[in-house]
Amino acid sequence: MEQVQNMEQARFNMIEQQIRPWNVLDQDVLDLLSEVKREDFVPAAYQALAFADLEIPLGEGAAMLAPKMEARLLQELAVQPKEKVLEIGTGSGYMAALLAAKAEQVTSVEISPALAQQAKANLAKSGASNVSVEVGDGARGWAAAAPYDVIVVSASLPAVPDELLQQLKVGGRLAAIVGEAPVMEAQIITRTGETTFAPLNLFETVVAPLQNAPAKERFRF
Repeated sequence: MEQVQNMEQARFNMIEQQIRPWNVLDQDVLDLLSEVKREDFVPAAYQALAFADLEIPLGEGAAMLAPKMEARLLQELAVQPKEKVLEIGTGSGYMAALLAAKAEQVTSVEISPALAQQAKANLAKSGASNVSVEVGDGARGWAAAAPYDVIVVSASLPAVPDELLQQLKVGGRLAAIVGEAPVMEAQIITRTGETTFAPLNLFETVVAPLQNAPAKERFRF
């Protein structure tokens, strides 16, 4: 019983001390962070760090983003109940579970078969039945289920490939961490028309790059 109380206290502290101060004030998002049990998606070796303000290694070169980052992206995307979401980089399945609680359907693509298998188990345990985990390389999107209302890249990209933007519906939003160390920017890019996109910079950060992310195209003079 004491362990459960400690866990709930740690979750409360995470929300109040890390997430709220990061301008995450949407009550629906804050409630979701209480409901979707982050500790169920953290590898056993890192259970003690489930609510810490840091990335958690998952192996295979992947990591869970810090909780405040996931929460902020979720708030800014404002996913609606009828929307179709693509996540690139399933990892442990935690972000997919958060997205699934708000969306109609989530397709999450993971390049590592081992991580995909673990994420499927985590998602099944959490009761997220509207997520389909696909094994494959999502660096240029996942055309099979396109177009999407929302695309989330759970890792960094040197630049957002055009193929990815083309898989957004008009009015759709894409969240990605764009750039190369030491300067990366978390962005929400909204498709405002057939050929127009509006980027919004949220915050600076540095996170591990997406495996096989297309290189930034260099301008030739």
